[in-house]
Amino acid sequence: MGAQQRVFRRRIRSVQATKKITKAMELIASSRIIKAQQRVDAALPYSRALFRAVSAAASHTSGDHPLTSSGQGAKQRAAVTVVTSDRGLAGGYSSNSIKEGERLNTLLAEQGLGVVQYAVGRKAAGFYRFRNRALEEAWTGFSEQPSFDDAKVIADALLAKFLLSTEEGGVDEIHIVYTEFVNMIVQRPTVRRILPLEVVEQTAAEAEASGQGPFPLYEFEPSAEAVLDALLPKYVENLVYTALLESSASELAARRRAMKSATDNAEELIKTLSRQANQARQAEITQEISEIVGGADALSSAS
Repeated sequence: MGAQQRVFRRRIRSVQATKKITKAMELIASSRIIKAQQRVDAALPYSRALFRAVSAAASHTSGDHPLTSSGQGAKQRAAVTVVTSDRGLAGGYSSNSIKEGERLNTLLAEQGLGVVQYAVGRKAAGFYRFRNRALEEAWTGFSEQPSFDDAKVIADALLAKFLLSTEEGGVDEIHIVYTEFVNMIVQRPTVRRILPLEVVEQTAAEAEASGQGPFPLYEFEPSAEAVLDALLPKYVENLVYTALLESSASELAARRRAMKSATDNAEELIKTLSRQANQARQAEITQEISEIVGGADALSSAS
């Protein structure tokens, strides 16, 4: 075996080892994404019911309630939470979320708002720390399998910052940037404002036309403001938890797609290297035959 053939054989073995790794990661992501989808589907009914309850309470509060969008005074700061992954090998999943967060930061800066930055996942935390940008707080270690306790920790920190007065460093708005899971092929970076709540007036006919069912009538005890204050922590926790679940499913789908593409590329590279190794082997055989024929001719001529 010639030196060139040994080089090709060594490269083929290296690519085959890489292919085994990418194929295993593809299968792991495929098995986990089903559970992630099930967690998202299981959380949706509670999210819809809680959203309707909060919407009803907010619609019956006075216009100057601090949790609605009709607050008094100029806004100064906004909290932005960017949700990314803890690990790489997921294509453009994390970078797309970070880019969407940067666009939101630019928009808020144009509106004259300072940005208090939060990060979920090592990719976002590393992005801001590498650029020496102020990071209020970061949470890592649970991007693939988030729990409600993880969401509660994040929600408590955001809510405490929102309820803090502006003079003491509080924020006037809370935004979260995450990746919405549409299907196995499409995952869309999304920006959602959690607080303050935006009250939109709607008639019964408009509610029925939009598919929200009959317009309900509510009675609140002791008051709509007290009910809204009690529902607020649950509302924020649920929104954060839903965003983490959607991001988890999106991360696994992106990793599965990226690993499948890497496996296909490895197969193509192995085919190319095999053809090149065969050509090198044929060239070596041709050269050996030529040397034998040439030696035989030289011997016959000398005789």
